[in-house]
Amino acid sequence: MIEKRKVSMLGVPMDLGGGLRGVDMGPSAIRVAGLEERVRRLGCDFEDLGDLPVQRPEGGEVGNPQARYLKEIARCCAELRDRVRKAAERGCLPLVVGGDHSIACGTVAGLSSHYHSRGEKIGLIWFDAHGDFNTPEISESGNIHGMPLASITGFGPPELVGLGDRKPMVDVGNAVLVGCHELDRGERALMREAGINVFTVRDIDVRGMHKVMREAIEIATDGTVGFHMSYDIDGVDPVHAPGVGTPVRGGMTLREAHLIMEHVGEADHLLGLEVAEINPILDNRNQTADLAVELLLSALGKLVF
Repeated sequence: MIEKRKVSMLGVPMDLGGGLRGVDMGPSAIRVAGLEERVRRLGCDFEDLGDLPVQRPEGGEVGNPQARYLKEIARCCAELRDRVRKAAERGCLPLVVGGDHSIACGTVAGLSSHYHSRGEKIGLIWFDAHGDFNTPEISESGNIHGMPLASITGFGPPELVGLGDRKPMVDVGNAVLVGCHELDRGERALMREAGINVFTVRDIDVRGMHKVMREAIEIATDGTVGFHMSYDIDGVDPVHAPGVGTPVRGGMTLREAHLIMEHVGEADHLLGLEVAEINPILDNRNQTADLAVELLLSALGKLVF
């Protein structure tokens, strides 16, 4: 099914949501790694819709220190929401490239709103070393890139929670976090209270990625039209993905990282794709962006045989 759909790329050079500069260059790094040519070689149509305008940190106001740059992030995510929705309405597969992971609020708002207008709901698979389930009240840093999964499922600042026509954008029972191995104390408690589905690295060690992803897809597609895949590249071990702002040792191996996306590509329920947190400043000869392109190709149907 994916091969018959046009892939519509949107770059979001956002670096307001994190504590380090550099992720704003992620979309450029992906393009340099040959995304368009390599997607076309798979047999997919491809269009590059360019980058959204994003306020630079030095030109914006931090605002609430517990939700830094919330106003500007919400504004950018609202524009992203509208563009993603239009791409979905044209029958395209939105491919959003960040930028920090706060962009996911806009991506999911667009997809959720589109399908909500048709009386349908979506699921979400969220691959990340971190939980991204903080709120301004419990955040240890005030960085919004640690809050998008909570906001998408209805917990967080109204400016983000209310971006979509459907509230929450995704029911917590259809949202799955895969690969986490570094959680803040406050968000761990909120995740348990909310009841979100979580597969930690230990679950993957014990059960294997194949079983974990089969169950994750079942959860994300239970009563939904399909799912969005949001992939934070810092969930891959920094040996393979050094160009990220918050590296954590003990992440996915190269084959585990690909197996996640191969399952996504084989599921035939993919509604949108997203990759976030590529930081070329911290990278080694664009290694991380090149890996991100390889992973996106796996999600779009590329197989070993």
